Amino acid sequence: MLLLEVISGERLAKPERGKMRVHKISNVNKALDFIASKGVKLVSIGAEEIVDGNVKMTLGMIWTIILRFAIQDISVEETSAKEGLLLWCQRKTAPYKNVNIQNFHISWKDGLGFCALIHRHRPELIDYGKLRKDDPLTNLNTAFDVAEKYLDIPKMLDAEDIVGTARPDEKAIMTYVSSFYHAFSGAQKAETAANRICKVLAVNQENEQLMEDYEKLASDLLEWIRRTIPWLENRAPENTMQAMQQKLEDFRDYRRLHKPPKVQEKCQLEINFNTLQTKLRLSNRPAFMPSEGKMVSDINNAWGGLEQAEKGYEEWLLNEIRRLERLDHLAEKFRQKASIHESWTDGKEAMLQQKDYETATLSEIKALLKKHEAFESDLAAHQDRVEQIAAIAQELNELDYYDSPSVNARCQKICDQWDNLGALTQKRREALERTEKLLETIDQLYLEYAKRAAPFNNWMEGAMEDLQDTFIVHTIEEIQGLTTAHEQFKATLPDADKERQAILGIHNEVSKIVQTYHVNMAGTNPYTTITPHEINGKWEHVRQLVPRRDQALMEEHARQQQNERLRKQFGAQANVIGPWIQTKMEEIGRISIEMHGTLEDQLNHLRQYEKSIVNYKPKIDQLEGDHQLIQEALIFDNKHTNYTMEKKTGMMDCEDFRACLISMGYNMGEAEFARIMSIVDPNRLGVVTFQAFIDFMSRETADTDTADQVMASFKILAGDKNYITVDELRRELPPDQAEYCIARMAPYNGRDAVPGALDYMSFSTALYGESDL
Repeated sequence: MLLLEVISGERLAKPERGKMRVHKISNVNKALDFIASKGVKLVSIGAEEIVDGNVKMTLGMIWTIILRFAIQDISVEETSAKEGLLLWCQRKTAPYKNVNIQNFHISWKDGLGFCALIHRHRPELIDYGKLRKDDPLTNLNTAFDVAEKYLDIPKMLDAEDIVGTARPDEKAIMTYVSSFYHAFSGAQKAETAANRICKVLAVNQENEQLMEDYEKLASDLLEWIRRTIPWLENRAPENTMQAMQQKLEDFRDYRRLHKPPKVQEKCQLEINFNTLQTKLRLSNRPAFMPSEGKMVSDINNAWGGLEQAEKGYEEWLLNEIRRLERLDHLAEKFRQKASIHESWTDGKEAMLQQKDYETATLSEIKALLKKHEAFESDLAAHQDRVEQIAAIAQELNELDYYDSPSVNARCQKICDQWDNLGALTQKRREALERTEKLLETIDQLYLEYAKRAAPFNNWMEGAMEDLQDTFIVHTIEEIQGLTTAHEQFKATLPDADKERQAILGIHNEVSKIVQTYHVNMAGTNPYTTITPHEINGKWEHVRQLVPRRDQALMEEHARQQQNERLRKQFGAQANVIGPWIQTKMEEIGRISIEMHGTLEDQLNHLRQYEKSIVNYKPKIDQLEGDHQLIQEALIFDNKHTNYTMEKKTGMMDCEDFRACLISMGYNMGEAEFARIMSIVDPNRLGVVTFQAFIDFMSRETADTDTADQVMASFKILAGDKNYITVDELRRELPPDQAEYCIARMAPYNGRDAVPGALDYMSFSTALYGESDL
């Protein structure tokens, strides 16, 4: 009965003082009745057996009393009493080296577990650092003596018995340990408060890390944009096609390799920003305001400038390449015509300056006259070529060709030479005409041959030049025009062949006459240097060039057909994907009104909607791939695309929003609805965006902490003081979070302040007030 009074803290009925068996049985029954009144069921335990000295039953009854009044009320995280007590011991001794509490027998033999429990709650009572694991007797006696002297916990165990036993009695140690639990039970409130503070600080630390990550990612992305835009805005033209092709290849590498990771970073940045803002709202923290110039809108503006510069750079590249293609084509054409003309004029000045007519016979002078007439005909035929050369040179100057000085010099030389040839030709004719009266007409056949061979030869040279001329086209219509012109040229070949046969017939007739009349002409035509062999050679060359031209036109026609197919394919895809995107954007505006059921059902619906959009992404990727092929071929043309995509934002007016809230079970008056509208429509525009609706529902259903709750938790740790000390923070909180509080808490300046006191109240308020982050 005395044991029950001590362990329960209550008074029992007055015991019988007699020594007889009946008195003993009466006292035992009073004890059993008291135990039963506390809701403890006693099975097979009777007063007679205990009075008669049944040791096993007596010990069982004593353990039942200890279990009910000393241990049974111990509960940690919905565990049993034994498990709860063990879990409490493990948590309290976790920071101590050489202590590993796993049970209530051998884990306590070295005495360090008892000392750790005392030091954790009353560190001034034991110098834990001086204890040794290999001295269990000293450890145990130290713990037992301190517990009895300072904690009012009687010595229930003997140190020698514990050390000398392979497995100490589990119930005895559990009973003794439970005394420590009850002695330190007041510390449980501090532990609960510490857990709450740790939770709040963890949220703050995570938010700060997200803010730092956003700032770094935003800085890196803006720096990349700042470095890239000047490169895209550089419009310094190159002089050669090779250099411009390299610029185009660099731009394609930028599009293919460098830009896609930055697009992903930009998307991740927006996701991180929205995630952070949501976390701050759900934890009652103020919204995050990035550093100046690093808002999402600033990044979007910078990105827009990048894409604008990119578009302008691409257009400039394509225009420059087309210009250089045109310049290269004209320059090559100039060189070909100039070379042919220079080859023709080679030696002409020396020929016109000869004085051969002064010693010539009559027949020779007449031959020289006819030859000169043929030369004049040839000279007139070349007039058009000289004009073409001058016109091409002028066009190259207007297009700012990089090698214009050399072109101009060559053109000027040709023109000066042409003028000189004209003057020399006129002078020689006058000389020949003065002596014409002295000469007889030479064989007209040679003259006719020369007159017909020269233009025909010039025609063949022009034909060869045209057949070898390069071409640049961008549409099927252009290549068809070239094909038609080529077919028309081929139609003239039979007549040209007849002319060739006629010219060759004249030469054959001359040869026949020379052979018949034994004319001493040395087998040469005095009026021209064009031989039948040369005519036949050039004619054969023309015939060889015709099929080559056919093949080139056919290949170009096939390429243009492929380009046209790409354009149509891109247009068809764009006309399908564009309306799909517009439809999805319009659905967002209606989705918040159309959804019904619980918030979980609505969230699942939104996730399914997001999944359908993600599943459609491969079609958009295919469209981008076709666009890349078109850009690489420099053939983009939007004539097959009749759809323009535009971005729309889903929203609903206030009446639709009210109906949506009512459908989800909200019962509110005008004042409450006005309060909700001030949250979802702070600018009073009369509409609610889909994002604002989702944020409101998330906030309404979230379980949040408040500044008052955090302040109350700190007050518990501080022992109801208005301030808290560094030692208290380090004792009650994990090391990283304790140092976090110490670094940020302001000094406490109240009248009751002590040295080193910290102001946990202003710190708690700052967690939910203006953010300096």
